[in-house]
Amino acid sequence: MLVLISGVLLIIIGIWAMLTRKNIIRIIIGFSIVDTGVHMIIVAIGYIKNATAPIIDSAVNTSSDISGAVHVNSLIVDPVPSALVLTAIVIGLAVTALLLSFAIRLYKVSGSLNIDDYEELKW
Repeated sequence: MLVLISGVLLIIIGIWAMLTRKNIIRIIIGFSIVDTGVHMIIVAIGYIKNATAPIIDSAVNTSSDISGAVHVNSLIVDPVPSALVLTAIVIGLAVTALLLSFAIRLYKVSGSLNIDDYEELKW
C-alpha cells in the first residue's frame, strides 16, 4: 500500500513540476518523475502479499492429477506486471534521452531553455 501511495504522490509531484516550471530541463525531470510513479503503481498492483516468485521449485506447492497436469496450490506473483515495468523503464529512458536531445538542440539554436522564449512555436 505504501508503494502505491508513493507512486501516486510521485505522479502528482511530476505533473506539478511539468505544469509550473518554465525551464525545459525541469519539465523533462517532471516527466521522468511521473514515469517513475507509474512504474511504482504497476509494481504495487501486481504485488501479492505472502506469495512466491513464479518459479516452480520446492517453495511452490504443486500437485498433479491423473492426466499428469500440474496444479499450483500456493500463491505465486504474476510476472507480467514486472515484465511490463522493465519494458516501460527502457522506453522511458529512450524518451527521456530524446527529450534531452531536443532540449540541447533548442539551446544551441536560441541560447535559452526558458519555454517563454519560444514565441514562434506558439499558436
